[in-house]
Amino acid sequence: MYESFTTPQLEETFHTHSSTGLSSTEADERLRQSGENILKKGKDQTILDMIMEQLNDPMIFILFMAAAISMLLRQFSDTAIIFVVIALNTTVGVIQEGRAKKAMDALKKMTAPSAVVKRDGIYKKIPASFVVPGDLVKIEAGDQVPADIRLIKVQGFHTNESALTGESMPVQKTDTVLSQGIPMAEWKNIAFMSTEAMKGSAEGIVVATGMETELGKIAGMINDTPTELTPLQKRLGDLGKILSIVAVVLCAALFLLGVVQHRNILQMLLVAISLAVAAIPEGLPAVVTIVLALGVARMVKVNTIIRKLPAVETLGSVGIICSDKTGTLTENKMKVVEIYGDDRKLPLSQVRRREFPRLMEGFLLCNNSMLGKQEIGDSTELALLHMGEEMGYNREKLKEQYPRTYEIPFDSERKYMATVHRDGSNETVYVKGACDYLLERCAFVAVRGKAVPMTEVQRMKIRMAMEGMAQDGLRVLALAYKEHVKDKSESALTGSLVFAGMAGMMDPPRKEVTQSIRTLKKAGVQVAMITGDYKDTALAVAKKIGIADSMDQCVTGAELDNMSEERFAKKMKDLRVFARVTPAHKVKIVSRFRKNGQIVAMTGDGVNDAPSLQAADIGIAMGRNGTDVAKNAADMVLTDDNFSTIEKAMEEGRGIYVNIKKSILFLLSSNFGEIITMFVAVLLSLETPLKASHILWVNLITDSLPALALGVDKNDPASLMRKKPRDPNEGLFAHGGWLFTVFYGMLISAITLYAFHRGGQTYAFTVLGVSQLFHAIGMRDRDKSVLRMNHLDNPFMILAFFLGLALQVMVTEVPYFVQAFQTVQLSFGEWQWLLGISAIPLLMHEILLLPGLISGRRKRQ
Repeated sequence: MYESFTTPQLEETFHTHSSTGLSSTEADERLRQSGENILKKGKDQTILDMIMEQLNDPMIFILFMAAAISMLLRQFSDTAIIFVVIALNTTVGVIQEGRAKKAMDALKKMTAPSAVVKRDGIYKKIPASFVVPGDLVKIEAGDQVPADIRLIKVQGFHTNESALTGESMPVQKTDTVLSQGIPMAEWKNIAFMSTEAMKGSAEGIVVATGMETELGKIAGMINDTPTELTPLQKRLGDLGKILSIVAVVLCAALFLLGVVQHRNILQMLLVAISLAVAAIPEGLPAVVTIVLALGVARMVKVNTIIRKLPAVETLGSVGIICSDKTGTLTENKMKVVEIYGDDRKLPLSQVRRREFPRLMEGFLLCNNSMLGKQEIGDSTELALLHMGEEMGYNREKLKEQYPRTYEIPFDSERKYMATVHRDGSNETVYVKGACDYLLERCAFVAVRGKAVPMTEVQRMKIRMAMEGMAQDGLRVLALAYKEHVKDKSESALTGSLVFAGMAGMMDPPRKEVTQSIRTLKKAGVQVAMITGDYKDTALAVAKKIGIADSMDQCVTGAELDNMSEERFAKKMKDLRVFARVTPAHKVKIVSRFRKNGQIVAMTGDGVNDAPSLQAADIGIAMGRNGTDVAKNAADMVLTDDNFSTIEKAMEEGRGIYVNIKKSILFLLSSNFGEIITMFVAVLLSLETPLKASHILWVNLITDSLPALALGVDKNDPASLMRKKPRDPNEGLFAHGGWLFTVFYGMLISAITLYAFHRGGQTYAFTVLGVSQLFHAIGMRDRDKSVLRMNHLDNPFMILAFFLGLALQVMVTEVPYFVQAFQTVQLSFGEWQWLLGISAIPLLMHEILLLPGLISGRRKRQ
């Protein structure tokens, strides 16, 4: 609201003086009352807090239950294995997420270390943390603004607000009173905390410090944004609850059934408990964690750092990417793209070297910026200098050849700057500025190197060219000149000028972005642009890269404020460009997309992006040019700042989800086979076909390496990116998953019971274990024949199969293990028969792929 206050109103409100500032006594008292000018952090998490957070998971509770059951069975080795799994899962989670709460620390580091204030009428340099509301602060070019300051004196003052507001251009500040209620990005008379002074100087009264500043409000939003579970975490949580209920019900049902049949109660209790262990795939959390961790390692190779493990999987279900424009979709560097001269408008790429010499020389001479190892100055002037280099001009030689003798500095009211240069015995003035202002002062126009009187037709043509550039989102600067200058009064220097031409410049889109957006659209992923820039500029960029086609797809932050929630929700499906938005708007936009049922990714690099990065399902920060605040608020960081990297990361994320689902279906169908085997045997009053130690052993060889091998399987990238994003409400058992689990579970149970009928417990034990190893091979691709799979793509599966087979042979052939597991040694012929029976799940996989069956199966999916 202070943008609408006059200086006397500010003095009255803050009980200060615009010339002498506060007294030291008053400043000290205010510091005690309002606190230091720092950003408050949320409660720090201890290592114990992070460990407890990792352990607070349904699947971990199941593991603890399995460990307790194993201890009751006196299977201490299995108890130890389960605790190792828990420790591994917790350790990896703490390491990956231990740095996830550092956004506030980074914000604190961004605050200015010192400030120049006027107290008792004397300028003093103090720590920025001691600045208080009402302080009179002086800011020079290169300073970092220490607080939110209402400017009362300005001299060519510009600030870089791109990290805070998303505005790509340096903002020229003013000390004039503005109307109340305009958007924050339009507060030209307020300098914001942590922004950088680019040029000029200013004085102002501090109107907000610490958490009350605009930066502080962003910090508050970061703290207030709740942490959401990813789709995979929700699914695994639901699965854990289901398995817990199933385990309890099975235990009770089987125990009661044994009591009714007058079986040995202690024996039935042991069988019931071992069935509960069978119902719980204790290797699942470890498999999921390891698969995600391996995915993280692979993603580093495609320039992506994952800060939170579950974010890898979330990428696969993203339906819309909300992207910041400046620095993400664009290069964050102004560049001249069009030139108007000699009554022609040309793309810069078509301008010949040394063409339009007067225009080019004028832009280089009437320029106060500098190139070098460090570029200094206004971004538009730097763009003109780069253009001059590209056109083959040497600015330093030009400056020596035509030394500057006089200058009229740029002023926001006159909208131009002028410089006078000596050319032998004569002097020439160059005037650079807004086209409208210069055109009024031009009586001539340069055509093919000669100054001719300007006609109304030419004037109209220039205006049309200027309007066309503006509609394309270009920032337009015009240049005029006059030779043989004698009178250096401003009216003489800027009257009867010769119009030389115009340069249209913009922050250009990154080269690879257009193709990436096209690929993402084919994969069913939409892209929306969210920016602090003006509507026309944003739409121009959006059109170039294929995000939007018309103004109907654009909306500004001010329009959002005037829109009802109902209308906003209805219009949201058509909107693709959001311009002149604040950090609060960004959070609102992301939240609305999520309420519409979409999984949302948000990209950004500035402080203003941090709250929305946290509010999104997955926040993606830029690694090179991004602020620490954005990086620490995000789930993943692009080390090359390349929007196209998101496409590769998304492909990896989709593949990881497919593999995790393979592992889950394999584990559950295999464990279901164990449950049915035991339950049917007891129901039919048969002897128990498996001992508790048999069940635990089979779980050991199948719940580990085969499941992990499926988790690292190689998928076809083209196939992954042709599919639409996964429905966020889709369960792990969608597309026939439950039917698949039950079918293969019953098949494994049937062949195990048949083997038990033929040869007793050793036969059943062997078939149960080996059949699951064959089942794992078929699980690599449910829609492809095993004969068409490239098994060398997954050498880990080959290792898992033969190692598991070797371990199963060991418990029937090595005397020590034969005695421990109470098995019998098998002949070569018996092994041949048992291997043939165990391969039935793989044979059934091939049968289901027959033309008639597979087409029906796909229709069901």
